[in-house]
Amino acid sequence: MRQYFLASTRVMAILTVILILAASSAAPGFAQQTPSSLPLLFDARERLAKPDLSSLVRLRFLTSVDFPPFNFTDQNGKLAGFNIDLAREICDELEVAAKCEIQALPFADLKDALAASQGDAVIAGLAVTADLRKQFTFTRPYLMLPARFVRNAKANIDGNTAASLVKRPVGVVKATVHEAMLAAFFPAIKAVPFDNKEALLSALKDGKVDAAFADALQLSFWVSSRASARCCPLFDGPYLSEQFLGEGMTIMLRQNDSVLTAALDHALAALSRNGRLQEIYLRYFPNGLY
Repeated sequence: MRQYFLASTRVMAILTVILILAASSAAPGFAQQTPSSLPLLFDARERLAKPDLSSLVRLRFLTSVDFPPFNFTDQNGKLAGFNIDLAREICDELEVAAKCEIQALPFADLKDALAASQGDAVIAGLAVTADLRKQFTFTRPYLMLPARFVRNAKANIDGNTAASLVKRPVGVVKATVHEAMLAAFFPAIKAVPFDNKEALLSALKDGKVDAAFADALQLSFWVSSRASARCCPLFDGPYLSEQFLGEGMTIMLRQNDSVLTAALDHALAALSRNGRLQEIYLRYFPNGLY
């Protein structure tokens, strides 16, 4: 099984984003969520040294093409997405743009290709696991994908926080990290399980549940698309949890590449502080995840 970030919902996320992006582009007058700022994941007071990369011959990022809007091929067959733009910004920040390459491989080949030095870093939404940490090292996270509530606008909810959902029916896809997270974070909420995301969102739209709890990535596109019929805004949150949602999106490198790892951490911190990471985020998530 593929070990992607939020792997249990990955296939559904791909289909949701593709269909909703198409629907959104076809409805120029459609209501949009208010954009939100990307939380800073680096301490503003911390200064990460910029290693000397003058001896670097090449910096090759490896990615895949099946994780929109993070990495995919556009209508012209070119690599595109949040991770692709981020890799290019990292190269610019480190002043090694002329030495940078981005290569797409099948996801199943990424780990072995990195281990065999066919690339220097993997930026593909890969989940950090204990097994992978035995073989590779990772940068600090540059993006967290939170969980969010979305509510039916017609539901009689008195309040604008999760506390107002106590004892009310809130849908969630069963046997997912979001079901476990909802139970752990909000035990007083009446969880209503659904077999899949389509059934969950259909029930929410039809008012069979007052709200839903799910991945913010999928919800942010859905609420602003024609598919939702403007029924349901995002509600409260975001909610982050390393226990349930993982460490966040990182870049994977070989364990002996400590200098390059430090350089990428430096670049990510700089892009976070100077606003460039925020610009990329809003480019691909104009409705916001947070």
